Order: sequence, then C-alpha cells, then structure tokens
Amino acid sequence: MRLTVGQALVRFLAAQWSERDGREQRFFPGCFGIFGHGNVAGIGQALLEYGEEMPYYMARNEQAMVHTASGFARMNDRLSTLACTTSIGPGATNMVTGAALATINRLPVLLLPGDIFATRPANPVLQELEDGRSHDVSVNDCFKPVSKYWDRINRPEQLPSALMAAMRVLTDPVETGAVTLSLPQDVQAEAFDWPEELFARRVWRIPRPLPEARDLDDACEALRSAERPLIVAGGGVIYSGATDALHAFAERTGIPVAETQAGKGSLAWDHPSAVGAIGATGSTAANALARDADVVVGIGTRYSDFTTASHSLFQNPGVRFVNINVARADAFKLGGTTVVADAREALTALDAALAGWTAPDAHRENARDLTARWNTVVDGAYALDHGDPPAQSRIIGIVNEESGPRDVVVCAAGSMPGDLHRLWRTRDPKGYHVEYGYSCMGYEIAGGLGVKMADPSREVFVMVGDGSYLMMAQELTTAVAEGIKLVVVLVQNHGYASIGNLSETVGADRFGTRHRVRTGTGLDGAPIPVDLAANAASLGADVLRATGADEFRAALRKAAASPRTTVVHVETDPLAPAPGSDAWWDVPVAETSERGATRDARARYDDAKKAQRRYL
Repeated sequence: MRLTVGQALVRFLAAQWSERDGREQRFFPGCFGIFGHGNVAGIGQALLEYGEEMPYYMARNEQAMVHTASGFARMNDRLSTLACTTSIGPGATNMVTGAALATINRLPVLLLPGDIFATRPANPVLQELEDGRSHDVSVNDCFKPVSKYWDRINRPEQLPSALMAAMRVLTDPVETGAVTLSLPQDVQAEAFDWPEELFARRVWRIPRPLPEARDLDDACEALRSAERPLIVAGGGVIYSGATDALHAFAERTGIPVAETQAGKGSLAWDHPSAVGAIGATGSTAANALARDADVVVGIGTRYSDFTTASHSLFQNPGVRFVNINVARADAFKLGGTTVVADAREALTALDAALAGWTAPDAHRENARDLTARWNTVVDGAYALDHGDPPAQSRIIGIVNEESGPRDVVVCAAGSMPGDLHRLWRTRDPKGYHVEYGYSCMGYEIAGGLGVKMADPSREVFVMVGDGSYLMMAQELTTAVAEGIKLVVVLVQNHGYASIGNLSETVGADRFGTRHRVRTGTGLDGAPIPVDLAANAASLGADVLRATGADEFRAALRKAAASPRTTVVHVETDPLAPAPGSDAWWDVPVAETSERGATRDARARYDDAKKAQRRYL
C-alpha cells in the first residue's frame, strides 16, 4: 500500500484499540494540532485525507493541547488518549511542559512534533536550531528527558518499529507517559510501500497482574498484627477501577481510608471508612490517624512529598508499610512490604485472605470521631461569612453544593488545589480531577476540555485562579469552536495566593506574589487594572460577573443551565482564613538573614525538620 509517512501514521493510529475486562475502545479517537511548515504538508495533509478515520481538532496553544490529551486520558483511566501534532521549532518546544506533566502523572499522550529536514537540502531551515556539535540535533531532543519513549523517524522504513514501540509504552500502566515521535518534515511527505498488515485493526490488551501468594501472605501478616491500620488510596485505585473493591474491603474490615490528590474519590466522602485527604493539603482527621498508624497500606500511590508530608507525617516508631502497586518501583518505597499487582485484583485477594479479621473497634471509633469533627470544620468553611469579597472556601462550598453527584471539578495550581483536597466532598470516583503531580499553572481550562470530551454526559466545573488564567486561557476558544460546554469559575484574588501564603511561612512576606502596579518602592501599588472577564468574553465564552456569595450562586446556576461555555467571574479575599492540615511540608528556609521574619521562619523550620524520618 503506497502512502506517505504522514498518511501511514494516521492510518495506523486510527486502527489501534485498547481492551480491558472485555471492553474495547479506540485508543486514539482524535488528533489535536496546530499546523506550520513542519507538519502541514505531511501529517496535516493526511488528517485532511483521512478525517473520517481520525478526526482533527484545532488547538490554540501547543502546551494546552497536550494538557487536553492528558485530561482526556485520565478521565478514560488511561485506556484512551489523543494524539498531538505541531510544526517544528517553537510549536514543538511548546509541548515540552505538557510532556513533562503527562509523564510525571503517568498519563499516555502521543506527541508528533515536526522536525528539520532529514535530507538536509537547505540547512538551516526556518526555526532550525544550528548545533555545531551535530547536524542531527534539533530542539526536539528536549523531549528526551520528559518522554517515556522517544524516536526520530529519519527514514520511512523506521516507522513501523517505532509505532509498535510507542504503543507498547502507551498501553503499559507502569511505563506509560508521554511518547514522542519526531518527524522530519521531508520524511512526513515521502511515499513508501507499506505492508497492509500495518493498518489492520490491532487490540492492545491491558493486563491485570495478580499478586504473588507469598507477597499476599506478608501483607496479611502485617495487617493481622495491626492495632491502628490506615489505607492511603492513590490514583491507581481509580485507574484500575478498584473503587468497588476498596469500598467492600473498607466496609468489611473497618480500616480508615485516606486519599491522595490523585486518589480522591476512591470512596465517597460520607462512606463510614472515609477520613478525607492526607498530607500537607490533607484533613486533620486523616493526618492524626497517619501519625499514630502502625501499619499503612498504600494502594496505587507514588508517596509524593505532599502525600507523605516530607516523611514527617507517619510518626509511630514501629510503623510498617504495605504497598500495593502495579509499578514495582513504587511498591518498594518507604521500605515497605511489596505487593506488585493490579489494585483491584490485589484488594479482592487481600479481602478473601483476611476473612474474619477487622480493625479494632476502638480504632474505628476514633476514626469516626476525628472525621465527624473534621466534617464540622468543612461545614464551617463552606458557610464562612467573611463578607465581600468572600473567602475562597465559601466559593468552593457553593460549587460543591450546586454541582451534581456525577459532575467533575477540575483544577491544577495555586491555593485552590490544597483547599479542594481538604474541603471538596467527592461523590463519584471521576468527580475530582486535580492535576497535582506537576501542579502546572494553565492546565485547568485545557484539561477541563479533555475531561468533557472524554465524558460529555457530565457537567465539568473548571476552577481557575487569576494567576493560572493569565498563563493559559486560549482553549476557551477551542471549546466554543467545538461546541463543548464548560463552566469556568474564574477566581480573581489579584495575585499568586498559594505562593503568597508559602512566602509568609518562609519569612519572605509575600514578596513578588501580588499583582500590583510598580511604585517607587516596588510592586506595591494598586491592583493592576486587568479585566479578565472581558478577556474571557473576547475569546468567545459567555461571561457572568458576580459580587459576593449570593450573586455567585445565582450566576453558577445560570451557567450550569446554559448549553454554552460560560465563565463566572468572582473576586475573593486571598487573606481569608482557611482550615489547616496539621502537617508539614519541607520547603527550605534561608539559613542566614538580616530579616527577623526570615530568622524566625528558619528556627521553625529547624524544629520541624527534627520530626522528618528517612526510609530505605
């Protein structure tokens, strides 16, 4: 079959499917792209010719379209994703941040950046990096450290093996992340005689590895000896579809369940065993239980520093860890007993093996009491009468109360992810979508677009602060163009609230975190007279302005009822009080300073550092 490399690539991608538990779905139901001289005549022409097989979506920012693909993949439990194509040069390097986000979060995305001429007829071409060390170096080499697989297709003959390797990585729950196939622009347009079997329908089965019997025995032995056990549910619980198994296991054994950012929604917030978020952005209930836990069962978690509060949270001198994870590297963390297996299969086997055993009644009662007290704190944060502008917790509470059980909240960076982790009451495993592996400013709207594309039946509430909005709001236009409805809650607090809070804790007094006009003494003048609501309207979205909590609730209801993408703009007070977590995060403080606030912060840091533990 004689096709160009671009045409062969598109035809191959259209024929790839994934399967788990007997359910098959297209692995690439579409391709995002922005065209330039490096891909318009190759992949661009192919997408035009084979548009029925591979729908094309026009993005407005290259980084954003990778975020959209990541949001789509996460919502689909990594069983389906979107491809992304760009021209050479800045179009390609704009995707590097998106690639890093996907790889860190272990989300499959396929990146197809154009590259310089393989045949080198007219070096340097437009946007080519001239590197005196080698004519084979281009800016696309930047993708190597943030890709799980990287290849440059310098000859058509190289394409089939590269495509198979790419699919192997993309469909592997352990190895998945960004995959980059760098495509020289002349090679994209080159014709070649391909074997027809390259374009046959191919189904990639996603396995469910079973736990080893001896590993299961070790896990059971640890739990049977536990007096104060705790489960830490990570993203792997949701990706593996293990939420029902966790529900049954927790209900039968009575072990309290805390949740990471990625694992939030593993249990409904009001399940008897649910104790809320854990770590630096966690609940006081989960963190109190973590401090006393003698056995911690981590299920599908990477144990990031926020989750483990920089190794200072688990303070029981004899604490032991049992780690259930499909990735062996994560299962070995914190010197834990390892169960390398699919989360659903491991939980089912563990439940059967522990038949008859339950957590001690006193421990269960303590967990319920701590959680009840925390829920009272959340009630207070939702109803906080702070006046105008309202507190951020009040805005979050209104969105939570007005959203439906299956609706999705999307966020990524700033102060809101911490507040959402602590305060959001999740009712559905897919109802909470906060990107906190990379915590990338600008992810929110683009990621929300991917979430909605993955499941149009759900209402998607994107919560974004003014700092993140200023980073990347262009995909509002894409949502409008495609008729994809989002509700965007744009919270204006005139600065970087999260880093402002952190700045104070390290003795830097919110330096460089407020959006203010420069005066003779620095950036300490009046708020910059920006109108982000007008900006959103200029991008094609409907806009509602709200002043105060009551107006915000009314506007949110109107936005939810609308069939169009609607931005609800509301101002909040960045200094309004919010509940704390009673956990510590290791952010080093200057060891010497002429400023008293910094010296005081260093003294607090040195004191907190004493509780930090090191694990093998």
